[in-house]
Amino acid sequence: MTSFSSISAATVDAAPVDLGTADLGTQLANATDAAAVDGAALLAGAPPPSAGWEQFIFLGVFVLIFYFLLIRPQNKRRKEHQALMAGLEKGDEVVTAGGIVGEVTKVEEDFVQLKVGEGVKLRFQKSAVGATLPKGTLKSLEA
Repeated sequence: MTSFSSISAATVDAAPVDLGTADLGTQLANATDAAAVDGAALLAGAPPPSAGWEQFIFLGVFVLIFYFLLIRPQNKRRKEHQALMAGLEKGDEVVTAGGIVGEVTKVEEDFVQLKVGEGVKLRFQKSAVGATLPKGTLKSLEA
């Protein structure tokens, strides 16, 4: 068992305890009660008094990072792909998302027809077109 004289001020998180006074028991009880209240507040999830603005700043920085690394590049890619689909014309050489290379022979509202070989024509959705190729790419692939 611990006596009152062996407890130092370093073991209590509250105000230091003066061990030389006559009312030692009352001071020790008050100090441990204050430490228990502070500890209970921290365990209950109460933030430290100065943490309010820091959390909002952290959240704002997180949102900015999320926007610049994820949302903005995705919107840019989406706009580029929409422009690609709108600009498809007969005679364009394209590659689909599945890797099929062909020449556009017919453009409809939502579909394109690709000539992928002699007498072989396939129909694809416009959204399946991944990229346009420079003119003459098909000729260089056949050789």
